[in-house]
Amino acid sequence: MRAPTLLDARGGAEDGSAALFAALDLGTNNCRLLIGAPTRGGFRVVDSFSRIVRLGEGLARTGALSQAAMDRTVEALAMCADRLTRRRVYRVAAVATEACRRAANGVPFLRRVEEETGLRPRIISPREEAELAMESCAPLLAPDDRRAILFDIGGGSTEIAWIRAGVQPELIGYASIPLGVVTLAERVGEDCFSANGFAEVAAEVEARLAEFERLHCIRHEIARGGVRLIGTSGTVTTLAGVVLDLPRYRRQLVDGLSLPAERADEALARLFAMGRAGLSAHPCVGPERADFVLPGCAVYAAIRRLWPVPELTVADRGLREGMLMRLIRGASRR
Repeated sequence: MRAPTLLDARGGAEDGSAALFAALDLGTNNCRLLIGAPTRGGFRVVDSFSRIVRLGEGLARTGALSQAAMDRTVEALAMCADRLTRRRVYRVAAVATEACRRAANGVPFLRRVEEETGLRPRIISPREEAELAMESCAPLLAPDDRRAILFDIGGGSTEIAWIRAGVQPELIGYASIPLGVVTLAERVGEDCFSANGFAEVAAEVEARLAEFERLHCIRHEIARGGVRLIGTSGTVTTLAGVVLDLPRYRRQLVDGLSLPAERADEALARLFAMGRAGLSAHPCVGPERADFVLPGCAVYAAIRRLWPVPELTVADRGLREGMLMRLIRGASRR
């Protein structure tokens, strides 16, 4: 990869153009890149890339990343590296999450990634995942929010963050359970298309989160009011797309949308009734994600039942946005 362009005292590149920052999130199911230019209080998206790579395919069964999955992922990462070389990027942050954390060959795979693409993703902890998600979603908090539950239904795991709201949101606690849309689809995917199977998955998720509820007494806080439920994942953005009857997915209509919980429940019921063929044909799902939607919905159903907040705030943002904000803030202090 070409060396990053240096900033000058004005915060731009050596030729006076705006400096760019890039964040790459290598997950269990997706490879995502975001390139942004700093603006007052945030950033402007210059370029983005997202590809379903299914890096964690078969991981729950074998404990290792498969050769085919690694090859697919390296191909996508090479495309990301190419975009970075064509942009004047000042600094890049790249992270890997659950699949590389769990896989016996996760570290050797990342060495291969560096050798073949020049990218150096580092494996982050569930806590850092929660912190990055909190940072990206903090602008969605309202002045009268006391607390927030932030959940991210990923490919290999589901992350929960319990947040104290305020001028500087604070992470009170976090939980990570090894149930994501890929792991569930491989283990019980067919079952999620039946009412009993769907209910069993939701019950398993709820049981795994019960200790977190006992520790933090979140239901008690919900009863007091001022608790916001924020979801950042393909599951909740799909629910929003169905509620809005979008003919095609549009991020600007979804990100930050607050849905009455009953409307989200109705959308979940509509998705369940479609079956695999209907999900494959739906403009907000498609054939690549058809097998993952109902497992994700089962996780959401468990969260909704355990923590009955009257509204769901939908966030089409996550680790990449949190990383970009950190990079830009760090550069401004230099």
